[in-house]
Amino acid sequence: MIRFENVAKSFRKSRVLDAINLEIGAAERVALIGSNGAGKTTLIRCLLGEYAFEGKVTINGRDPRQERTAVLGTIGFVPQLPPPLKMPVAQLIDFSAALCGTDPANIHELARRLGLDLDPILTRPFVKLSGGMKQKLLIAIALGREAKVLIMDEPAANLDPEARKIFFELLAERQDDSTMLISSHRLNEVSALVNRVIEMDLGKVVLDDRVADDVSLSGQFACRIAIKRNEAAFLKAMQTWNFRDTGNGLEWVGVVPGPDRLRFMGMTSRYVALISDFSLAEAEGAGVGAGETVN
Repeated sequence: MIRFENVAKSFRKSRVLDAINLEIGAAERVALIGSNGAGKTTLIRCLLGEYAFEGKVTINGRDPRQERTAVLGTIGFVPQLPPPLKMPVAQLIDFSAALCGTDPANIHELARRLGLDLDPILTRPFVKLSGGMKQKLLIAIALGREAKVLIMDEPAANLDPEARKIFFELLAERQDDSTMLISSHRLNEVSALVNRVIEMDLGKVVLDDRVADDVSLSGQFACRIAIKRNEAAFLKAMQTWNFRDTGNGLEWVGVVPGPDRLRFMGMTSRYVALISDFSLAEAEGAGVGAGETVN
């Protein structure tokens, strides 16, 4: 469905993406994680055809740079930052619905479920809405298109807790028939939804973990983590997960229960700049083996 082939991007001689090779299949639900500056948003913008880049990107066999209108017509997209559109809300909804041949009523209903009553703001320019209103409307437009590909860059950032909960419920309703790429700092929010985690750091993919939808409740994963220096917050986190120090605070080993796998990875992703080596492997006991590795 989505393919990146040796994709690279630089800004003013600074390498932001470095030889990215990825394939995302139909109905895969991918969490794209990483710290600020890791390259997540740049990767998404290349995918949408917004940037020129080295290498090749295709969505369902189409080039988003050469066939941008056709490609974007099949995608539901929520940007990290709302665009500064002066278009009235009603016009934006009608335009978006017409672009992909959907019923504007679908967008109104989704907005209502997210807690946004559109009727009082239909004549208001989009740019004049609050941050939360903009985000809810953009989500309603993206999901209202009934697209087979959903690309979302920090989509829950401006949502209140109740709207965030409903948003992920809406995504769960689409999980069987949509390919999803969700960039997020909060892996714990999407852990129950996704079946693959891709972590980026300094423009490279440093972890690509496919998670079976039927992870055994009794399964265990042996983990080994090496860090560059001692840090109190990381020490506390490791102790919380009952990991053992095997190297003067610089090497830790432990066992992660299968159902907690993504929650654990979400915790460790906060320390990506600190971690020098990471291995996670399915294990019958508590031994540490080789698995997904970060160097």
